[in-house]
Amino acid sequence: MKVTVCRKEHFNAAHRLFNPQWNFEKNQQVFGKCNNPNYHGHNYELIVKLTGKPDPETGYVYDMKALSHLIREHVTARMDHKNLNLDVREFEHLNPTAENIAIVIWNILRAEIDEQLALKVTLYETERNYVEYPAD
Repeated sequence: MKVTVCRKEHFNAAHRLFNPQWNFEKNQQVFGKCNNPNYHGHNYELIVKLTGKPDPETGYVYDMKALSHLIREHVTARMDHKNLNLDVREFEHLNPTAENIAIVIWNILRAEIDEQLALKVTLYETERNYVEYPAD
């Protein structure tokens, strides 16, 4: 019997989508407003899902308070109110698309969470646009 527990957190961050190997016109054609050289921001909603068997002693799949602390310490402290392109090491050479942000967050958390638990990250860039990693 497996159960999925979910924790929702949020952070605000700026970014610019562009490929440094392309000229401005091509970046503008592909990324549009998101290619603004002065950056733009989002209020990201992050949902972290862990799936596993509840512990027979606690009944927890994972302590939700501990999960909240883990996300805040390893993700939001690094990304909240930051310019992802300039302030977050993982995006020094990686375009900070929602897809790449979700993968980076998954990798950060995967290193901190027992491999016996399945991990999934859902990242809302806007109310209508979101990504999930890994994909089903």
